[in-house]
Amino acid sequence: MDAMRELCSLLERRQDVATSAGMGVLWRQCPRPGFSLQQEQEQSCRRLLHITWRQCLAILLVARLVARSSLGGSGHDSSRQFFELVLEFLQAVASGIVIDGLTTFNREELDPYFEELIGYVAEAVEDYPFVSPDVSVVVAGVIELAVAATEEEEGVVALSRKFDPVLKSLLSALARRCPALQASDAERVAICLLQRWTSLGRHRSVSSASLSNGSPSSNGSALLLCRTPGSNGHNSKWSLGHEEADTDGPVETRRPQSESPNPENPTFHTPKSTPSKISPFADDGVGDSSASSEMFDGVGRKGSWVQLQTALESQTVDFLERQELAFRLLGQIMLKPTSTKEKLSSQLSATARQQLNALLPLLKVHKRGHPVDGLPLCVKVNVKLQTFQAVAILEINWISQAFSSDEKVHANQSAGSLIKDPIREALSLLMDIADACITSPWRRLKSCEALFEAVVTGVARVSAYQSSQMLKILLLRFKMLVMAICAQADLLGTGPSPFSEIIVKAVCLLVDAGWNSDRAAVKSFLLTLAAYVRERLEQEKKERPMTAMTQLNIIPLLADMAVLLNKVDVVNIILPLFIESLEVGDASSPGLVRLRVLDAVACMACLRCDKSYREVVVLLTHSYFNNLSIVGSPHSCIIVPEVTTERLETLPGALLCIAQRLETVKLRSDYRQRLLVLCSDVGRAAEAKEGRCGVDFLGPLLPAVAEICSDLDPMQEVELPLLKLFCNLWFYIALFGLAPPIRKAQSTLMLSSMSLASQGMMSGIQALSGPYVWSPEWASAVLRLSQTTPPLVLSSVKWLEVELELDALHNPESSRGTGNEKAAIAHRTILSYALGGQVDVASMYSISGAKATYLLAVTYLEVLRFQHNGGCLNSNQQDGSYRSALICLFEYVETPDLAPAVYQCLTTIVQRAFSAALIQLEEKDLSSEEEVKHKDSVLILHALFLINHTIHPDENVCEIADSLLGQLRNKFRQVLWNKQCLEALLGLLSEQPSVMQSNDSGGLLAFQSLTHQRAHEWITYALLFAPCTTQGLLQEYIRQVTTYQNVAHSSKIIALLSDIRLYPSTFTMGSMPAIAAAAAAAGGSDASSLDVLSMGITSANVKSRYAGEIAGMKRLYSVSMSSLMLSEVHGFKTHSGGMGLNSIGSIHSGDDEEGSLQSILISRFIQQLQQFVIDAQQGCSISDVKYRDACLQAAALLLSEMSSGHVVVSKGASQLLRLLCWCPAHIFTAQVMETGVFVWTWLVTAAPQLGPLVLAEVVDAWLWTVASRNGLFAGGIDHSGPVAQLRPQLSPGEPSNLPAQEDPVEGIIVHRLWLGFLLDRFEVMMHTGGDQMLVMVRLIQGSVHNPSSLSSHPAAAGTLFTLLLLGLKVCDCLLQASAHTEHTGVQLLQDSVYRAAFQWFTVEPGWYETDTEGFAQAEALAVAIFTQHFALDQPMISSQDEASIPLYTVSGGLSGPQLTSTASMQHPIWAKRKKQLLLMLCQHEADRLDTWANPLKVQTVPHLQQESEQWGTHVKTAWSLDPQIALALVARFPSATTLKAEVASMVQAHVPELMNLPEALPYFVTPNAVEEDSVVLHWLLHWKPCSITCALNFLTPSYKGHPRVIAYVLRVMESYPPERVTFFMPQLVQALRYDQGGMLEGYLMAAAQQSNLFAHILIWQLQGNVLYNLVPRVKQRIIDSFTPEANDVFLREFHFIDKVTSISGVLYPLPKEERRAGIRSELEKIELEGDDLYLPTAPNKLVRGIELDSGIPLQSAAKVPIMITFQVVDKDGNPDDVQLQACIFKVGDDCRQDVLALQVIALLKNIWEAVGLDLYVFPYGVLPTGYGRGIIEVVPNARSRNQMGEMTDGGLYEIFQQDYGPVGSPSFEQARNNFLVSSAGYAVASLLLQPKDRHNGNLLFDNEGRLVHIDFGFILETSPGGNMRFESAQFKLSHEMTQLLDPSGIMKSDIWNCFVSLCVKGYLAARVHMEGIINTVALMVESGLPCFSRGDPIGNLRKRFHPEMSERSAANYMIKTCEDAYNKWSTAGYDLIQYLQQGIER
Repeated sequence: MDAMRELCSLLERRQDVATSAGMGVLWRQCPRPGFSLQQEQEQSCRRLLHITWRQCLAILLVARLVARSSLGGSGHDSSRQFFELVLEFLQAVASGIVIDGLTTFNREELDPYFEELIGYVAEAVEDYPFVSPDVSVVVAGVIELAVAATEEEEGVVALSRKFDPVLKSLLSALARRCPALQASDAERVAICLLQRWTSLGRHRSVSSASLSNGSPSSNGSALLLCRTPGSNGHNSKWSLGHEEADTDGPVETRRPQSESPNPENPTFHTPKSTPSKISPFADDGVGDSSASSEMFDGVGRKGSWVQLQTALESQTVDFLERQELAFRLLGQIMLKPTSTKEKLSSQLSATARQQLNALLPLLKVHKRGHPVDGLPLCVKVNVKLQTFQAVAILEINWISQAFSSDEKVHANQSAGSLIKDPIREALSLLMDIADACITSPWRRLKSCEALFEAVVTGVARVSAYQSSQMLKILLLRFKMLVMAICAQADLLGTGPSPFSEIIVKAVCLLVDAGWNSDRAAVKSFLLTLAAYVRERLEQEKKERPMTAMTQLNIIPLLADMAVLLNKVDVVNIILPLFIESLEVGDASSPGLVRLRVLDAVACMACLRCDKSYREVVVLLTHSYFNNLSIVGSPHSCIIVPEVTTERLETLPGALLCIAQRLETVKLRSDYRQRLLVLCSDVGRAAEAKEGRCGVDFLGPLLPAVAEICSDLDPMQEVELPLLKLFCNLWFYIALFGLAPPIRKAQSTLMLSSMSLASQGMMSGIQALSGPYVWSPEWASAVLRLSQTTPPLVLSSVKWLEVELELDALHNPESSRGTGNEKAAIAHRTILSYALGGQVDVASMYSISGAKATYLLAVTYLEVLRFQHNGGCLNSNQQDGSYRSALICLFEYVETPDLAPAVYQCLTTIVQRAFSAALIQLEEKDLSSEEEVKHKDSVLILHALFLINHTIHPDENVCEIADSLLGQLRNKFRQVLWNKQCLEALLGLLSEQPSVMQSNDSGGLLAFQSLTHQRAHEWITYALLFAPCTTQGLLQEYIRQVTTYQNVAHSSKIIALLSDIRLYPSTFTMGSMPAIAAAAAAAGGSDASSLDVLSMGITSANVKSRYAGEIAGMKRLYSVSMSSLMLSEVHGFKTHSGGMGLNSIGSIHSGDDEEGSLQSILISRFIQQLQQFVIDAQQGCSISDVKYRDACLQAAALLLSEMSSGHVVVSKGASQLLRLLCWCPAHIFTAQVMETGVFVWTWLVTAAPQLGPLVLAEVVDAWLWTVASRNGLFAGGIDHSGPVAQLRPQLSPGEPSNLPAQEDPVEGIIVHRLWLGFLLDRFEVMMHTGGDQMLVMVRLIQGSVHNPSSLSSHPAAAGTLFTLLLLGLKVCDCLLQASAHTEHTGVQLLQDSVYRAAFQWFTVEPGWYETDTEGFAQAEALAVAIFTQHFALDQPMISSQDEASIPLYTVSGGLSGPQLTSTASMQHPIWAKRKKQLLLMLCQHEADRLDTWANPLKVQTVPHLQQESEQWGTHVKTAWSLDPQIALALVARFPSATTLKAEVASMVQAHVPELMNLPEALPYFVTPNAVEEDSVVLHWLLHWKPCSITCALNFLTPSYKGHPRVIAYVLRVMESYPPERVTFFMPQLVQALRYDQGGMLEGYLMAAAQQSNLFAHILIWQLQGNVLYNLVPRVKQRIIDSFTPEANDVFLREFHFIDKVTSISGVLYPLPKEERRAGIRSELEKIELEGDDLYLPTAPNKLVRGIELDSGIPLQSAAKVPIMITFQVVDKDGNPDDVQLQACIFKVGDDCRQDVLALQVIALLKNIWEAVGLDLYVFPYGVLPTGYGRGIIEVVPNARSRNQMGEMTDGGLYEIFQQDYGPVGSPSFEQARNNFLVSSAGYAVASLLLQPKDRHNGNLLFDNEGRLVHIDFGFILETSPGGNMRFESAQFKLSHEMTQLLDPSGIMKSDIWNCFVSLCVKGYLAARVHMEGIINTVALMVESGLPCFSRGDPIGNLRKRFHPEMSERSAANYMIKTCEDAYNKWSTAGYDLIQYLQQGIER
């Protein structure tokens, strides 16, 4: 309902809203009008209303709105309707209807509700008379209905009319504040209450009699409030009626106004006629009336307490509560002004007096412990006393009204006659009751105290109407009350009691009333009380008994009277008597009276009477000093306890009381002087005594001194005598050890090393280090004194050099005197200890003992001053500003002519005090935003002071300031980015020391150099941590300086910034690449380096330009509007365009004009930015230039609003700011984010007040990207990234059918830039905490709460770990800020960060290469920094801890395993192991990425080495977190055999839980499991499909064609489209060898039916393999399964290919010179049968024709191969775009080995493309179409190196220059780069496949310079020449190739390094998919290919991958391989052999 209350408040303030929709909102929350009548008719038997608590609250708010807004006073229909609803609700409550919303609450909750509701109704009646009649009727009816609810019927209370809590709460509210009733209603209600609720007991005749004219009927009918519409249909009439049992609705029974009941009606019994009816002792109808009468008679006449007590016990609590309510209601009713109630008032008064007469015996009823009716007797007495309190108030009100209404009474009073007898009797009765309350056994009850207060306060209040004679009588009675109270020991005792406080207030009222009328009587009254103290003195001297209680209690009572009256005359009456009593008494042996009098005079000393003040102060100070002489005297052993109490408690308390109450500046100054003098005198006196007298003497005075000095400004100049007094005070505080400790306790060794000379030295050191053994109040007083004491510097007297005054403070007779050398040594030792031993021994020994004590006092003062509030001085100014306490501190070191030893001590004191302030600020708990702001303001004050003092004329002061500034800057780095501090520092560049001579050029240069160096260090240090913010501040300062055109200062700024140039590697924020990128964006430069000057000037000019554009718009607008207004004055009409000036309306002032323009511009930019967002969402391109212009103009507009003095951001500006923060999130490109960072930095640096808003919006936008799964949070999106691109061949999962997404790396880079800005902001605000830190916590929580949403893209590593680093830093800050609180929340956040880090390691490692320069290095660096930060706090595990770790078990289903025990997750050792595992993984990831980023870096020793026994622990820990982590461990550490065994055991133990993890298959689907037919193979039925290459492994003979394994493999194949499986057709055909059950054949048949292409390729592959009778059968089955359409396509395609292939056979017998013509002849015979014929090597190429002249016969040892060129078009492309594609048709050659080699090359190409590597290979198409036949795709636009050699004599280097231009030209370098990337690609492929016969005829070069290898007749273990393996290099890298790849010729060029780097990266990327490549080759082992004819080809292939090597070792291996192949002799030798044998050019 808070929102409803706010709405109601708004409606009250804004009446325009109150008459609009706001009223409707409130009205809809209320029940409908007439709800009570409707519900009563429908559910008359239950009388139940279904009204909710919310509706009840709405009714309350409606009443509030009517009462407090102008709506109520308007009187229109809505106000009446609202108010009628409230009255209807009250009537429903009183009618006994059960309301649902109220039944669930108790009295404590209902009372406030009804009090507030009735209060609003009463306000409405008072303010708006038109509601008064209705309210009067309803309220009167409510009361009568409540009375009727408890009406007795035949002696039994009706159950349906129970007096429930809701009704009680309503009546209680009316009893507290009843609205004014009409006269008739008031009288009727009063009569009803008197008859029904206030009588003793009711005769049945009375109870059955009905009240005339509207009393409740006696026939069983119920009272009902009715509402009937008036004649006009609007005015509701309320009446009190009866509801008959047989009626259906209400009956109107409203009486005319003239029929009001007569007060003298016989039904109303007066007290005299029926005393039994008004006696308070009734039995609630249980007994009969005769017994009641006898009981009353017994009580009234016989005074029998027993009978009274028995009668009270017979009454119920319910009846007593009704009596109380009745009298309170009567009191409320009679208070209201009515016209016809005089007689009724008199009767009520008589009734009240009779009730009060019965009260006196009740107050004497003795207590009884046993319960009565289940309740203690005190409960009933308590309620009864509350009733009498209401009766007393009623009687007092009657007396007051009687006085005010009777003019004759006033006349008689003026004549001095007595007042009326009834009033006098009433007053006498009330005073008797007050006397009885004091002595009553029930006086401790709160109700008795309340009764006493009501009586005496009421009597005193009406005393203003009393005559002089009656005033004297009342004063006499009040005197008796005072004396009675003072005589009660249990009432006053040790402190003020309620009775004493009540009587004091009442007496003061009485005295005030009679002060002007009869002052003599009042003075006599006061003198009588005051003299009572003196009357007892003589008796006290004679008898010396225990002092009378009355005398002890009357003293403070008189003092309280004097203070409350605050009259000088009263003080002059009482105070002299008190002082006289003190002078007469014996001060040497005081009693309790003296102690009380001392307290009393202290209270009266401050009551505007200077004379009294001085007398009291002199008396107290002399008394205190004189008491000191008793201590240590010969009579001290017989001192009474009161003497000690007076010295330690009474006198110090009296002095403190005066200090607290003095208000005038003059008196406070005088009192301060007197107290300081007293302290000096006490200190000197204490020096003459031994022991701890100084502590006992001076300590009690400290609270008073601290209080009187609390308003003293330490920076105000004080007079020299007062300063000396302060020096004396602190001198003695230090001397006596009264100050709180200022050092932490040191070790015993340190104490012993000081050679302590005395016990005093020990106590002094203990006082320094604690614990504090004196009173905590004294410590607090000393601390308060330290904040107001001025610096203890007496420079005018040079008293540090003249020790006379210091020596005077010492008593030479004491052990501490200066003449005592041992004491001097002790003082110096204590001082040395206080200063931390930083003063050299020689200097310390030159200081005298007195000086040492003084310096110790200074140490105490300044350290305590700085320990409190961080060294901040509170200001007495109105603005509440603060000042740095350094002002006080530096006065010591600025004092001239100091001795070196003293100056050294003072310098150390300055350092010590400032360090204390820094510690206090660092440890301060920042629990609120105000505390954060206060801390920042204090730090800024200190920094500004120190900056200004770095140019102090005194070099020593400069050095001190510089040193302190360095400490401050290092501990609280936020001052680095404070605008004021930076401007103050840079402003010093143009300053000149005031004392420097104008001709001292050398000194000036030295000063400028020092200032320049200081500013240089400051800026450099700031740039290291937060370069974005620092640059923004510098840019703003440059703008400011440029604006003021300060040329001299500008030149110095330029000179300063020109020396600053930072590189990202120097950033202290961990060299975070994200910060470097953001810093470059903030400065408008690249990230390679930060040229602060150029970026600062450029960015400042850009900002100034846009700020100027905004200013120009405003100026142009102002001029235009001025012209417009002028033209309107002359009557001309102008038409404005452009920005819509016509829509602005009239403008009355300049402020309005500016505001209107501001709104227009803001709206314009909002629309513009919104349009950018819409365009981005619709996929439209966005102009980066236009977007940047719009954002910068919008930012300049916002800043112009801030600079104009707006503190609160307007709604439009807030929306614009939100758009500036959110647009980069919606558009989400790197360029837009760079603009965003620039704009955000500008906003937060130019207007720091926008910092929290910008951060909040930026974080909200970030969290939106988290929810939108963009960039870094695209985890689970399976159609992006390298893994997705390799599906399904090398990665599990179905290939995505979705359109290609935008590069995911773009989004990751956006988030990296974003993180850089956030890291920068975090560094700025990390020390401040507050709300901004909570925003950062929200950022981390929202980012890591769902780890699965984090991207697993390999390019996301750096950005992810940068985010996690920010998370850890946030956690560290939270831990430091909450050092003294619970850390559970922070630990949970930290654990979320760890889990997000583990999420990265749930996938196997991968690589990614981007075109962004330095991206890989940035990724590696980011992970390394996170690892370094994470490794700083890693605990070690002991052997004992190992045994205490709980067992790890997993449970759960498909969602992944979880720990069964939460306690095990929280186990400390478990946390250690988890962190150790994460550290190991992070270190490995950092090393791995470093290898990728720096592949040529030689590193022999790996960073990470794990022992074999540790792998078991790591696997268990990883498995308990996520099994995927454990499975990925094997991929990360393939050389760890123990690791693989541990993972296998875990997999086999939890197979059912891993069905969603294809990576787990190799660990339980093993040849052994197949051999044993393990039961775990049953789970393959439900296992998630793996990749095709993984499935191919299960088709090898090792798995023996197990049916479950084969079924799973086929399910994998079936889950992918057949076209995807076609690539592995050779392997599937070979697998038919082992297909014993025919399951694979069945899959091939099914797939052939789904895809014609699959069927065609399968038939061709079958025809090309020797599988005996299997081929014809399978082929025929496929053909038979064709549909007619598929069969037609098959016949035409195969017929076409067969005809072309058969040409080779026709040419064989022809001579060579005729073969080309023969080809043309045969081609002319071929006709294309349809337009769906395709090339088998490229099924996506449709054949449209044959180039008849293209047929070329080729040389070969076999049958004549031919090359034919076809005219083809893309199947899915433009049908008119005809291209040429040549193919070679071979007959007699086995092409299957080429197919296998090109399969591996194609897999490598896919891997490299997915990773983003720029490596080129061309896996041209090859397809065997029959045994010994095949088709080979010709590489387009390529020629062999042999052909190139036939055309020129030069090498490749010369050929490239001929074809592409000179070296260095763009075309040559592009061709060289193409050759480089292709050479690197084929180098890796050659290393793996080992192709031989690499002569120049098998090397092709296309027209762009790329290298292509062909002819793979010798691969793996085969080589030409009978496998002589002459070509020993792993790949061919001949001399002419190295000329292009290495211009240096010595493998040192950048081009060579690039080549080797690509080779290394290509090799590393291939190693990730080693198993897939090997599985592809392994299934062809039994194919009969020559490459498998010898050796161990598969084993050697695996060895060439070197899985046992780490990434760095593998990189080193590849580097060595490249170096070995470099111009190797065997390569050149083989080229020579080929040249000699076959004429192939070399």
